[in-house]
Amino acid sequence: MATGKTATLTFRIEPRLKEALRIAADQEHRSIANMVEVLIRGYCERHGIAIPHSEETKNNNGARS
Repeated sequence: MATGKTATLTFRIEPRLKEALRIAADQEHRSIANMVEVLIRGYCERHGIAIPHSEETKNNNGARS
């Protein structure tokens, strides 16, 4: 769940995968963007990938990486 500013992610996907994502999002009563976030979080959890807190994503200059 987003707790602060969000970042824009733009990517290309096959139309049939986009439609499957839309159906999954509809079934979960989520937006497509939120469904992508849920899927990424689930993947990270299953594979032991830590999701850094927002202050951990800044580089030495204070800019986000």
